[in-house]
Amino acid sequence: MGRYRAPRPPSAKYITPEGAARLKRELDELWRVKRPAVTRAVAEAAAQGDRSENAEYISGKKQLAEIDRRVRYLRKRLTGIRVVDQLPSDTSKVFFGAWFELTSDDGKHEYRLVGPDEFDFAPEYISVDSPLGHAVLGKGSGAQIVVRTPEGESHYELTAVRYAQ
Repeated sequence: MGRYRAPRPPSAKYITPEGAARLKRELDELWRVKRPAVTRAVAEAAAQGDRSENAEYISGKKQLAEIDRRVRYLRKRLTGIRVVDQLPSDTSKVFFGAWFELTSDDGKHEYRLVGPDEFDFAPEYISVDSPLGHAVLGKGSGAQIVVRTPEGESHYELTAVRYAQ
């Protein structure tokens, strides 16, 4: 068998203004602070002589590769992304950037629907590409939501929708 892996489905190209600012800060930090520091460390390690057995040199080169990979990803992602900074015409339904409340047997939970690049910024952020994100998109208060998970179906009621201004 080969090592072929099917390409990942394209992720949503939307982001909140806060998420875009955070990605830009990360890119700036990587490019202006971390990369120069690691480059200096690699240069110092290279000056010590034999590079083949120099752990600092090898580790530094791996760090540089990881930083460069992330920088390339961030630059590409930031150029192809759309910052959503306006409210939708119907604010009674869940669309990108909405805060919504779900009620289930576990109690009430509040989430915010965000892009795939920012769902890990806070525990209450849900990606628009996730099963729950797909299920609530376009729904209004009182809607019954069913989400299929590996453990089975989860049932929720959408009890509130709001948008931060």
